[in-house]
Amino acid sequence: MKVKLQHFLSREMNQNNPSIVTEKRVDIDGDGIIDNVLLTANKTPDSPLWQNITLVIQNGRTNHYQQFPLKDNLGYNPTLFLGDFTDNKVDDILVVMDTGGSSGTIYTYVFSYINGQMRQIFNSDAFNEDYKYSVTYQDQYKATVISHKLKEKYILELTYKGNEYLTEIYNKNGILKASIEGWVNPFSGLYPVDFNRDGTYELEAYQRIAGRYNADSLGFVQTVLKWNGHVFGPDRQNVAIFGGEI
Repeated sequence: MKVKLQHFLSREMNQNNPSIVTEKRVDIDGDGIIDNVLLTANKTPDSPLWQNITLVIQNGRTNHYQQFPLKDNLGYNPTLFLGDFTDNKVDDILVVMDTGGSSGTIYTYVFSYINGQMRQIFNSDAFNEDYKYSVTYQDQYKATVISHKLKEKYILELTYKGNEYLTEIYNKNGILKASIEGWVNPFSGLYPVDFNRDGTYELEAYQRIAGRYNADSLGFVQTVLKWNGHVFGPDRQNVAIFGGEI
């Protein structure tokens, strides 16, 4: 089977002989026959970077191959997870790869077999575009995070940051010396979790909150996404903060 696949890759893809990065065998169309699900890519010489990352599916019944190029197809450590996200009792496909950027962000995609064809039903770019935030430092050693999509406000306590940090930006009365705006980064993690233990996975997304600069982490926005029959909608959202020394 691997010989046949390599022949297909070299004949059909014609992109400098892509390699199989990872592969799994599972029934993804519900016909009871095991299919092959693979990520293929071109390895960058002397680097862990992969280029032209592509989802490839071999139908177990027909042996037909389909390619699904990814919009963001350049990254590190591309991985596959197979699980049921859509509650149709058939495994769906989660693709995750690291961008390699200093903020530790990732690219993610979910594919599902719906109405007789494989479709992309989620990608991190669309999520990041839809979920917008404001991060604003306040007087008395606090910061607020506004989730515009969900119309929610979170208040972060900053005293754990320590006296040196606080005296740089606050006067002795706890008043800001100047206005400070932070931001929320794109995805840094997306994890399949079966919260209800019913065989259907939700997606738990992590986005790091940055303060005055990118390495100035204030916590994480955590959003649980659940398939509603059409899209992955927000089931709940919260903010996790870092603890300080007692």
